[in-house]
Amino acid sequence: MIRRHIIFYGHVQGVGFRYYCVHKARQLGLTGWVKNKYDGTVEAEVQGLEEQIDQLIQYLNSQTYILITDMDVKTLPVIGEHDFIRKGY
Repeated sequence: MIRRHIIFYGHVQGVGFRYYCVHKARQLGLTGWVKNKYDGTVEAEVQGLEEQIDQLIQYLNSQTYILITDMDVKTLPVIGEHDFIRKGY
């Protein structure tokens, strides 16, 4: 079990990114959150098995209008939580 803080760069806002992220993360049994940032990036904290987190990122990048050009990824301590949610506006 790991927790990752990820900032997604590219064409990631206004394309259903958060919707797809919440839907797929829940399907994979991941926990955490996702939110848009005012600079046009999307920020997320994702917790689960590394393979599942990789599957989530591959799924997001395979969606028609989403284009992830770069990611900043940091490992965080695992915390107790039970869902994956959308935060912010």
